[in-house]
Amino acid sequence: MKASFLSPVRSILFGAAIATLAAFTPPSASAQEGGITAKELASRLSAQQQDGNTFIRLKMVTGGNALQVQIKSRKSASSTEVVYQILFPKEQKGTGVLLRSSGSGASFTPPDKLTTIEAGQMKQPLFGSALNYEDVVQNFFAWENQSFAGTETIDKVECHILESKGGKGSYSKVRSWIDLRRMVPMRVEKYSSSGEVALRIDTTDVVQNDGKHIPANLSARRGSTVTELDGSRIKRGVSFTDADFSPEGLKNISAPRGGD
Repeated sequence: MKASFLSPVRSILFGAAIATLAAFTPPSASAQEGGITAKELASRLSAQQQDGNTFIRLKMVTGGNALQVQIKSRKSASSTEVVYQILFPKEQKGTGVLLRSSGSGASFTPPDKLTTIEAGQMKQPLFGSALNYEDVVQNFFAWENQSFAGTETIDKVECHILESKGGKGSYSKVRSWIDLRRMVPMRVEKYSSSGEVALRIDTTDVVQNDGKHIPANLSARRGSTVTELDGSRIKRGVSFTDADFSPEGLKNISAPRGGD
């Protein structure tokens, strides 16, 4: 994502987990933080992810494996469709996946192997990274239950911790450390049904794009797998057709037209 987190949130990866927290305010803190309720904050962050048509080029590094990837996405309040395609290295060029928030999709391996992705396969890793398919289409800010769980300082930035529950998928809850001034998640933790942290995503750089602050560099860790993402090149308002988000459309790695 960058992933929207995506989206997903919008970028989703990182190298060695960074323990940069300082002062912590316990969950008994006020139900309203910084003049905004948890539901209002989640609603604003969810709306940011419903950003229409976007095109991103990024570098994804997992261990010694470095990939140049492009992302085509179209997001609305009702659905998310995302295409990830490898541009480099040459031997993997054209490999891609189509993912939908409905829990379906397809994968393509050149020259002609198309495979359907079913709902039960959404936990598979994306190109061997710390992220899985579910992570890049999931909008947990739209989940039913939203509450504050305290405050914490990360990298000298005071963050309000938003806890999201009640969504579909493999995670029991998600906690997001939000910089209210810039409206950016500085950290995201996704928890398994047993209460363990299954995935941590840290924002390591924030840039301005079209007057908005967005995560540009991120670092994600799932177990021993660490992925770093540099995705500061983003174009909004590009032109897509339905064919771009079809299994056959995975064979087309051309950049879309328009956008700024």
